[in-house]
Amino acid sequence: MTTYHPTQPPKRRHQYGTPEQQEWLRVDAHSQFAFFRGSLRPDEGFYILGRDGAPLDSAVQELHTTTRLTHAYALGKQAGLTGCDAVIDKGMSYLWHRHRDREHGGYLWALDSGTVHDDRKLAYGHVFVLLAGASAKLAGHPDADRLIDNVTSVLNQRYWEDDAGLFADEWNRDWSPFSSYRGMNTNMHAVEALLTAYEATGREDYMKKVGQILDFFIGKIGQTEGWRLPEHYTKDWQVDLSYSGDPMFRPAGTTPGHSFELARLLLQYWDLRGRPDDASCEAAWALTERALTDAWDHKNGGLYYTLKTGGTPDIRDRYWWPVTEAIGVLASFLKLGGSQVQAEWYARMWQFADSHFIDHNRGGWYPEIDAAGKPTVTQFKGKPDIYHSIQATLFPLTPKLSRISENLGDVLRS
Repeated sequence: MTTYHPTQPPKRRHQYGTPEQQEWLRVDAHSQFAFFRGSLRPDEGFYILGRDGAPLDSAVQELHTTTRLTHAYALGKQAGLTGCDAVIDKGMSYLWHRHRDREHGGYLWALDSGTVHDDRKLAYGHVFVLLAGASAKLAGHPDADRLIDNVTSVLNQRYWEDDAGLFADEWNRDWSPFSSYRGMNTNMHAVEALLTAYEATGREDYMKKVGQILDFFIGKIGQTEGWRLPEHYTKDWQVDLSYSGDPMFRPAGTTPGHSFELARLLLQYWDLRGRPDDASCEAAWALTERALTDAWDHKNGGLYYTLKTGGTPDIRDRYWWPVTEAIGVLASFLKLGGSQVQAEWYARMWQFADSHFIDHNRGGWYPEIDAAGKPTVTQFKGKPDIYHSIQATLFPLTPKLSRISENLGDVLRS
């Protein structure tokens, strides 16, 4: 088998902790934030941007777009970047006045020019509302508490399943049953939101729920499935290997990018708990190492999108976000001292991102590449969001595993 190697040895800007990398990360962060400021509409809400930064024709705005932009610019503000308030204010307003369903409660998935376009109530979207509210609170936004309290109540009453200690996924607008689907992705992002909400409020219930979710996916599923995490489950939380939904958002098999995310969040939780033992670090590395080993394209570089149950590639498309999440968890291990293997993987990910995904001319990252390693358009129109790439860029700029936004200081202040 031909093994992919970067065309040059890792440059100093790709190596964790070097002054060259720190400066390079700051430059890329500024470039990303400058590009996505073009998302601001003159009236309400946000545009979705094309690759050149021009708004796309569609006026549909989905909940994850609103929440992720709000969260990202809240991080930017805490990092000392000026000009973030306009995005945070617009996002918080649109969440409260448009996405929030005043008739039935909860938050609508998509609006089109302010009118309802998709009225589903997805837990995936609701946990991102919590993330946006918590990040906005950490950035000092005056409306954050009401958003946090409202969405926390909805999550507790409509989605949380006490017996399982996990979140269910979806309802119709009036809270009638939509499906019996249960999934890892919603719960993984719930861990992210709950940890941020705990950092913002200090409420122990958020941490309790995180512990229950991690106990299931790390303590039960991870160890019994060889550290490959199945995505899909039945209503009673049994692994559903036969499930095959949307090939982009609910693909069959396992998604190694989610293993990277969950591993990083496990380390964040462990850090917030006072680093009580080594078991969490060992489990986080088992998840990470398995995903790296299974998913890295040895011929062309990059990470396969999905794997079959036994770890062989399924969807071989290469997207930006698994690379960003691998960067995040590898940076976490390097903050703890790390190993040579982890340092090499970290530099390899950044070198691949630098040469294939980052748009050095216009800002932002391309979301997908073709077989030749060139930007392509198959699944994503334009540049869909800043969320994954800005976190990969900001996370290595602080030595902390948790309370990242509080510890960014003025790393982006010009």
